[in-house]
Amino acid sequence: MMAAVAVGLIAPADNGFAQGDRPAKPRPPSNTEQKRGATLDELFSRLAAAKDETEANGVAALIERRWMRSGSDTADLLMTRAGDAIRDKDYPLAIELLDRVIALQPGWAEAWNRRATAFYLLDDPVSAVADLRQALTREPRHFAALAGLGHVYMANGDKTRALDAYRRALAIHPYLDTVRTTVEHLAPEIDGRDL
Repeated sequence: MMAAVAVGLIAPADNGFAQGDRPAKPRPPSNTEQKRGATLDELFSRLAAAKDETEANGVAALIERRWMRSGSDTADLLMTRAGDAIRDKDYPLAIELLDRVIALQPGWAEAWNRRATAFYLLDDPVSAVADLRQALTREPRHFAALAGLGHVYMANGDKTRALDAYRRALAIHPYLDTVRTTVEHLAPEIDGRDL
């Protein structure tokens, strides 16, 4: 179902890009991007200062909404289609769509994070880790990518790296409950217990 829609969406251009879109070239940030960055900076400051879980989760939702916008209607549509493919458990299609998103918007951290999710669900932890690192290169405060990195490391038995990634995620978003619970259980095993 989604495959037909996705292929039809991309097929007209021989180079894999929809008409009018080309891969993003490095350029200085526009005023809109600078405002967006400042807004994200403000949101991350609010997240760090949140007094309770409700406030933190509200601010985190605003951050995540900003992460979901690439600045390209085509890339945003492809991202939506990739999300549908992940929900439908069609991980190869999701990866194909996200490959195109990343070709259009290589600086979009959330595209890398989403493709990492698809790789992980396809049981490819090496590619998942590589994409999570790409996401974190583009947005070092991406607490979801850090938590995802922790999950991949945990699933592969690397508890030391998992704990580090989880702690880094909590340093940015201190109200990630499942991550905090995991750290509370994992820390004594890795760090040792006080006598």
